[in-house]
Amino acid sequence: MPSGLLSSFVAAIQASLSVLLVISYGGIAAHLGLLDSKNSKAISKICVKMFLPALLLVQLGSEMHPGSAHRYLIVVVWALIAHTISFLIGIAAHVLFKMPDWITCAIMFNNTTSYPLLLIQSLDETGILEVLVGKDDSTKAMIARAKSYFLVFSTISSCLTFAVGPRLIDSEHAPDSDEEDRSLSSSSGTLTDTDEGVADAEDGVQEIEPSERTGLLGVRSSRRRADRDRARHASVASITFFPSKPKFTTVKRRPRYIPHLKWSELSPRTKWWLLFFYDFLNAPLMGAVLGAVIGLVPPLHKAFFSDTFDGGVFTAWLTESFKSLGQLFVPLPLVVAGITLYSSYQESRNTSSGQVAQVPLLTTSFLLVVRLIVWPVLSIGAIYGIAKSEGKGGLLGDDPMLWFTMMLMPTGPPALKLISMIQVSGAGMEDEQRMAKILTISYIVSPLLAFTVVGALKATEAAI
Repeated sequence: MPSGLLSSFVAAIQASLSVLLVISYGGIAAHLGLLDSKNSKAISKICVKMFLPALLLVQLGSEMHPGSAHRYLIVVVWALIAHTISFLIGIAAHVLFKMPDWITCAIMFNNTTSYPLLLIQSLDETGILEVLVGKDDSTKAMIARAKSYFLVFSTISSCLTFAVGPRLIDSEHAPDSDEEDRSLSSSSGTLTDTDEGVADAEDGVQEIEPSERTGLLGVRSSRRRADRDRARHASVASITFFPSKPKFTTVKRRPRYIPHLKWSELSPRTKWWLLFFYDFLNAPLMGAVLGAVIGLVPPLHKAFFSDTFDGGVFTAWLTESFKSLGQLFVPLPLVVAGITLYSSYQESRNTSSGQVAQVPLLTTSFLLVVRLIVWPVLSIGAIYGIAKSEGKGGLLGDDPMLWFTMMLMPTGPPALKLISMIQVSGAGMEDEQRMAKILTISYIVSPLLAFTVVGALKATEAAI
């Protein structure tokens, strides 16, 4: 192996191991009892609803301007194409090879935020990205652009996750049952079927058959629970994206801006579509939109990001506070990943049933091959081919860092939200344990991405 290629590979391995170590620190914290699954859920929520929007606002606002807007449009288009292809691969695996229905989600959604952000920071420390720095550029500015590109891709991925519906939304995004209870109690004064469904799902209440000794309230409650169980199993079918008929009866939430009494008068179809569009209005998207507006409007860009003595009236205090919040986002989700994987592993060992979920070798191998081999080959080949044929100023613009990040965006281990998707779908504990083991294996072998990093780096150099 040539010395230049060997040094790049060693640097890429070091960067990947740095990410893996951060994940392991979360597992160590859980093992020592410093953090648990409840803590990790709270940390995940504040990361997604506060830290990530702040990071998006600062990164996109500072990097985006009218002259660079087309680069981010390219990332948006690439995100839609990549997720569509992943969706088709997952569907084919489920239909043709009879793999579990969750394989579609595992193929479609990879870790698009914390993992690549920390990876790009580690690559910066190794110095191998300096070959992409242009004459009028700097390493610091190049890394900042790379982060903003990854964040745009991540925003599209999050929106697609929300748009699929409540069955695919992870617990950190789902509304809290106690918050919903309070909002419904204040509007109607009673507990609805939806709220009981959330409580029953969490408490593990089982349905009982009505008899001559069962009270009327017990009969109605058991029927309600039976209806909720059917709805939950219907949501599992919706993950396959091939329901026999369009189902609009699995709605368990409501937009907070619609009063409960008004919401109860709407038809199931109307509720479904309102939630479909409402789910796009998540906190990361709002942060991205605000960042884009600030970046593209020159007076706002000047007020938020120029020096204080050059018109930056918000730079020293408001922008700096957003920047401090955003910096917390990069490592925390990976620490939470370690906590989640460790907690799931411990739960699988302490299960009362005594049955240990076996990892499906074929499904796991297929998932890892697609995420760590097929997608790197596809993305590097496609971006290199377009960039090489058109050169700078072509369809992909003139920023080599854009080419490099686009090659990495569809690759990497699956997102940890898959565990929550399994939980929300109503599947059993065995499926949840199996998914936790698969994700653990995926992150353990994630340093193999060093081959992808080196391949993308060399392809970008060749295309310049």
